[in-house]
Amino acid sequence: MRTFVLRRVVLLIPTLILVTIIVFSLVRMIPGDVVQLMLQEQQYAKDIEELRHKLGLDQPVYVQYAKWIGNMLRGNFGVSLWTKRTALEELGARIPVSLELGLIAMSMSMTVSIAIGIIAALRQDSFWDYALRIFAIAGLSIPGFWLATLVVVIPSIYFQWSPPLEWTPFTQNPLRNLYHVMIPALLMGLHGSASVMRMTRAMLLEVLRQDYIRTAWAKGLKESTIVYRHALKNALIPVVTIIGMGLPGLIGGTVIMEQIFSLPGMGRFMLDIVNKRDYPMLQFVNLFFAVIIMSCNLLVDVSYGWLDPRIRFR
Repeated sequence: MRTFVLRRVVLLIPTLILVTIIVFSLVRMIPGDVVQLMLQEQQYAKDIEELRHKLGLDQPVYVQYAKWIGNMLRGNFGVSLWTKRTALEELGARIPVSLELGLIAMSMSMTVSIAIGIIAALRQDSFWDYALRIFAIAGLSIPGFWLATLVVVIPSIYFQWSPPLEWTPFTQNPLRNLYHVMIPALLMGLHGSASVMRMTRAMLLEVLRQDYIRTAWAKGLKESTIVYRHALKNALIPVVTIIGMGLPGLIGGTVIMEQIFSLPGMGRFMLDIVNKRDYPMLQFVNLFFAVIIMSCNLLVDVSYGWLDPRIRFR
């Protein structure tokens, strides 16, 4: 295990180098010029070349890349071209919002979907199995932004009520904060729970047909013991993969949900810095999520050995 983890961590280094090159190149391929946008705002120097020199954008691309990597190695992750705040300050103001939203959505999704998947597998081809599968298909088919729009519009028309759209930090008023977050978290978790439920059902049915499960039934073990102690852990390996791959997206937030419910999270932040061509922020945020994704991949791989003792890391 220790050798496997060490080898994977070492392999992250060339991957990160490749990611930095891709991120740096793609950011500068976005149509539009940040210098022109700044001049239109009339907040900076009137001369285009003067402003370009001030921002360091008049240097060759490879020089800009080398300076960016050098600054990051010294702990300087960049400063916003617009707000003049550091990348860590900008991230620190928005990550808690998206992290709270994502963790609540994932907790609700996992709790509901795994339980429903177990019930559907144990009652295969029954009324409850068909009903729960219809629910899962509907959750996958109905767009989340459409449901979010209905939640905001319909109650306001017929009941003169709408979800709170003014953000309140958790430290100021925890109850009002949760009241604001629960509805978008529920909608985000609904879509994620559908795929997890279908995967849980399919994998649990496959595991329940294995020889060692038949042996457990023949020994007269209780259904709960067979399912939760012997079958569920092995069935959860693909489920953990889905959850691990979806976690970075939940933590990063979704642009549409955060726009509809006025949440100042990472989704709205990404949209804002893309529109403003804020190169330092774009580079840092993309690199940050690349690290999150690679870390989630590593955690998912390590969890396989715990879920299934037959898996050995060599």
